[in-house]
Amino acid sequence: MIEANDILAQLDKFAAEFKLPHPDNGYFYAVDVRMHLYRAPGRWALITETVGYNPRMGNLVNVVGTYGNCLITGEPGWENEGIHSRVENMEEIDDQETYAGGAPMVVRGRTLVVEAESGEPLEVVFRRLVPEYRDLILADEAEVQSRIPGDLSQVLQLDEWHQPEDIETPPSTSETYQQIAEVLASGDVGCYRPSLSPNTHWSNWPDSGTL
Repeated sequence: MIEANDILAQLDKFAAEFKLPHPDNGYFYAVDVRMHLYRAPGRWALITETVGYNPRMGNLVNVVGTYGNCLITGEPGWENEGIHSRVENMEEIDDQETYAGGAPMVVRGRTLVVEAESGEPLEVVFRRLVPEYRDLILADEAEVQSRIPGDLSQVLQLDEWHQPEDIETPPSTSETYQQIAEVLASGDVGCYRPSLSPNTHWSNWPDSGTL
């Protein structure tokens, strides 16, 4: 049996170690998020995606965090293999962290025509990729499932949710994560019935990336 409290205990542990992604990251301009819930009898996995512009890494990156009791590689959290740089021609579009006007953007081998003016902050330009090119910057199936057994079934996918505002808030005290843990423990998607409005859109995190 999977116990919701055990799931929350793991999430609390890694949140306390700042290994649970949060949109209010001072080094990371928030762009988009997604969450995947997988389970099978006695096993569970939670995969988070946090997409943002990281000037220090010099790219639009998707950090894929994997948590659960059945990981096939590594420890819960994220590894270097789970940090995916999306823009393949940053040297052409990056003019000291602003957009080099007129240059197309290449993501996953696809050339994107971006409506942006020369000199616009790159985080502003990257946010315009959503929603039209959302599936290109979020993880594909192989990236999502890279660290979990292939026989787990996805029971729920969230494209938005209510994230605790304080990065130090334990997930176990959050309605969102309490209900997510119940879904993972029981397999009953009906356990996810949020009463709080979603706040994971980047516009709700104005301080992200400002360190």
